[in-house]
Amino acid sequence: MYDAIVVGARVAGATTAMLLARAGHRVLLLDRARFPSDTMSTHYVHQPTIARLARWGLLDRLTASGCPPLDVARWTLEDVTITGCAPPVDGIRSAYGPRRFVLDSLLVDAARESGAETREGTNVTELLWEGSRVVGVRARGESGAEFTARARVVIGADGVDSMVARAVRAPRYEEAPTLNCLYYTYWGGMKADYEVYVTGRRAIGVVPTNDDAVMVGIQWPRAEFDLVRRDVEGSYLKALEATAPELAERVRGSERTARFTGTGRLPNFFRQASGPGWALVGDSGFHKDPVGAFGISDAIRHAELLAGLLAPALGDEVPLERALDDYAERRDEDAMPEYFFNLQAAQLEPMPELLDILRVIAGEQDQVDRFFGLIAGMYTWDTFFTPELIERAGAGRNA
Repeated sequence: MYDAIVVGARVAGATTAMLLARAGHRVLLLDRARFPSDTMSTHYVHQPTIARLARWGLLDRLTASGCPPLDVARWTLEDVTITGCAPPVDGIRSAYGPRRFVLDSLLVDAARESGAETREGTNVTELLWEGSRVVGVRARGESGAEFTARARVVIGADGVDSMVARAVRAPRYEEAPTLNCLYYTYWGGMKADYEVYVTGRRAIGVVPTNDDAVMVGIQWPRAEFDLVRRDVEGSYLKALEATAPELAERVRGSERTARFTGTGRLPNFFRQASGPGWALVGDSGFHKDPVGAFGISDAIRHAELLAGLLAPALGDEVPLERALDDYAERRDEDAMPEYFFNLQAAQLEPMPELLDILRVIAGEQDQVDRFFGLIAGMYTWDTFFTPELIERAGAGRNA
């Protein structure tokens, strides 16, 4: 009998398992993959999440992997360019963009070292029930042998197509259609900062990562997916030239070190986050377009939220159902403002009000850095978009 079974061992699941195990609970962590294992990702991890890794004693492992610190952000949105960096969090000002086979393995190792029983190469086939309550899982191990395991709570951290979410019939809400398609690859011998370019209904993200490589990803409207995938390389290079000519020149002087990775499936939705004996965290619980590069940071932040609420409940300090209900409420409260901003950004259309504000603050480094702090999740939307700033932007537009 476990206190918690976590299905899925990437950033959300491994973090949840690690924190619950560190709190003294018996945890079983399961994943069909064997680590190190790669997965599709935009790589970028914002400063507050890096500060969490530091608090948990894991940042040194990340830096030891050769992943470079990113302390300059250069964004060009339509005709506005800003350069800065989010303010420090617990003394840490650098973001990072690790390869997922590095970050996920690091967190799985940390969960195991913290005491979580970890079984890789394991496929969870169904949930166990007592009445309407989830009480465990049935799974097939690496050898092919089936086993069952029981727990007070089963946590689905198994991605967009979550088996746990399907089994509990977690309803979706605030759903929006896929707006974009995405392709990315890696370039060697290229100098870059964390860079973003959005214009002409194209969005480009540039993230230096492990092995002296630079990930350059491009998004197009979903309606163009069939055309793009007929000639991925040609579409990619054409978009670079049209959207960011100087970046295109750097790419031409570099060597492509990997195949193109991409998809036309980037759904936007929330799922009910918890129920009797179960919870969802990471992409299994809500997913959005990658245009804001929020996915990894959201997954780790919500894993910390879930573990922080479950730990006392599993110690019988508070009712477990109350902890699960609180998690669902607080996750949505945290995620909704960013989600709707991200949906607007994913239209890849000019956002006039935002552009007016960026024009006003472009020469004010403190305000530019606060904007990057907003994107990193350090401020709420209403504390940044103050009435005074909105008034200044309006005056600038009408001047």
